[in-house]
Amino acid sequence: MTAKKNETEILTEITPLSDKDCFYLVDRDKERFTYPIHRHDDFELNLVLNAAGASRVVGDSICEISDIDLVLAGHGIEHVWEQGKCESHDIREITLQFSERLFGDTFLGKSQLAAIRDMLERSSFGIAFSEETALRAKEMLIKMTSPEVDDFRKLLMLLSLLNDLATSGSQTLLASSTFAKVSPTVDSRRILKVQSYIKEHYREEISLNTLADIAGMTPSSFSRFFKMRTGRKVSDYITDIKLGHATRALVDCTHSIAEICYDCGFNNVSYFNRIFKKKKHCSPKEFRELYKRNRTLV
Repeated sequence: MTAKKNETEILTEITPLSDKDCFYLVDRDKERFTYPIHRHDDFELNLVLNAAGASRVVGDSICEISDIDLVLAGHGIEHVWEQGKCESHDIREITLQFSERLFGDTFLGKSQLAAIRDMLERSSFGIAFSEETALRAKEMLIKMTSPEVDDFRKLLMLLSLLNDLATSGSQTLLASSTFAKVSPTVDSRRILKVQSYIKEHYREEISLNTLADIAGMTPSSFSRFFKMRTGRKVSDYITDIKLGHATRALVDCTHSIAEICYDCGFNNVSYFNRIFKKKKHCSPKEFRELYKRNRTLV
């Protein structure tokens, strides 16, 4: 099926980050979230305070946030914070942006920076941090906004902050790999072969026996092996791949929901709607409308 593109496109933001600066940091108070959904090439660490009930959208992840929310977004993943159920008029948002060219491959390639390098790569999905980590980051970010701290110390604080985030135990990847257009990384050739097959044949009926044969294992052994290496059941993984393609299509083209349902390998629209709502906490129609109302005309 040839995709029919939407007449409007998601805003590609040109950030205020100057080529002469290592980073851009802004601390602002607001009564409402009004900025549209957007993407940009620079990395962005966004701390949102006093906005319980607001909706955070990163790729195809939609979540109602608490009074403190910290997310790292990178590599052009779409993101926005919506008013949602938030009744606060005293919202505080601290945004830190820095270029992917800031450190360079040579510097990031050093073993001491391995944790930061890996985190920045994972930011393609968007990363949400725990409340405990966010509270520590809050203290650091507030210090960095102080005019009493010189720019060089702020740069050192940025490195320290990134290291703290990268080594924190509680990180949640937000967008699905299919939506983010990122290939999953595993250390098993068997799993990679299976994932490659699913990627090519997700529109078809895929049997456990077929995948087990590809891995050279019995179906029962393969099921246990796949769950151990990926953290998901085979059936859940296949469903998530299909849903990732569906959410991407809902954003990128104007085909009907039924057309998208069948094109992504689902055989029943009712089931598609039900499993979509279970996984994404909204219906396909609501997901499309969320992106549509946040779009900006080019």
